[in-house]
Amino acid sequence: MWGHMETWGLGGMGFGMLLFWGLVIVVLIILLGNLWGPRGSATPSREKSALDILNERYARGEIEQEEYEQKKRDIQNQEPLR
Repeated sequence: MWGHMETWGLGGMGFGMLLFWGLVIVVLIILLGNLWGPRGSATPSREKSALDILNERYARGEIEQEEYEQKKRDIQNQEPLR
């Protein structure tokens, strides 16, 4: 009677502990990944350039075509920052 319980009891307890610690590790990896991992989409995002912002403002109707074209020329004539 006890021999049968020892075999399954110890094996089941060992498997249970392995399962428990495996779940703890998986949860920690998921939590740490959410804290330090990339947010949002899978593709890395880049900062918007001045031209991107200008295009958005023009598309929303915040600025007129003349102002858009002048600012676009100004942006394109600037040297890139290093």
